[in-house]
Amino acid sequence: MATPQAPIPSGFGAHTTAREVTAGVRLDGALALVTGGYAGIGLETTRALAAAGATVLVAGRTPDKARAALAGIERVELHSLDLGDPASIDAFARRFQSSGRPLHMLVNNAGVMATPLARDARGFESQLATNHLGHFQLTVRVWPALLRARGARVVSLSSRGHRRSALDFDDPHFQRRPYDKWLAYGQSKTANALFAVAMDRRGEPHGVRAFSVHPGAVVTDLMRHMTAEETTEAVQRIRDVAGLKTTEQGAATSVWCATSEQLDGKGGVYCEDVDIAAAVPADSPDPGGVRPWAMDPALAERLWALSEAWTVHLP
Repeated sequence: MATPQAPIPSGFGAHTTAREVTAGVRLDGALALVTGGYAGIGLETTRALAAAGATVLVAGRTPDKARAALAGIERVELHSLDLGDPASIDAFARRFQSSGRPLHMLVNNAGVMATPLARDARGFESQLATNHLGHFQLTVRVWPALLRARGARVVSLSSRGHRRSALDFDDPHFQRRPYDKWLAYGQSKTANALFAVAMDRRGEPHGVRAFSVHPGAVVTDLMRHMTAEETTEAVQRIRDVAGLKTTEQGAATSVWCATSEQLDGKGGVYCEDVDIAAAVPADSPDPGGVRPWAMDPALAERLWALSEAWTVHLP
């Protein structure tokens, strides 16, 4: 039975921190993988999971930067992974699979936002390729490890930015239409939400549940491609409409989805402010909630099929 796309309610809220979510929770013996888990929201996610006793594998492109950021955090392993490079994803997955370890939590956290037009070696637009396809390929490659956990969670960071655009199935890589960095970002975040819907349908019979997350508005390095004027305007608009979060608050919903007993038996839903988000109409003026195009099972299956076709050498 599908999980209702509606608040539980959880008893938490927009100001809850990741450490408050894990208060009293012990994750000893559990293994988590956090992409981009050495900066911003990802770093706070790593800290919270490790503090609760989990061993956390942090995967990213810049080992030196990661090593410095993770210094002093116990039970953390650093691994090289470039989500924009299919060969790098496969190499990481082979190394991890050879260990035979179960994977209890996969947090697909890394991403890019509002980048200038760039394409990977396959000709795919970089935001969709990195934010969605890279994580799709990674999740499929480590699927046996998720099964070995006998109860696992897959958490993918979407965004309120999904409001900007449904996935354009006719021209997802901007090969015919003019490139718009915000539409590209929006459809990549829609893809993250749809991935959770399709992933959960496949995982539920095996005890693998999937969620997508809007972490909230947090000023991090994710904004590095925005101009100073764009950044100032965006921060002011967010303060006026929804409010800014700290990184500790931004990580809370990811950590909740990865660990909370409140979500046992649930999955395939979009979450925000440490709760399941409300489903809202396409034209809703409310900044919160999830739009129809980001939770439609038929669109999720269509995206899954395309992602399989786009991703080489799927097992």
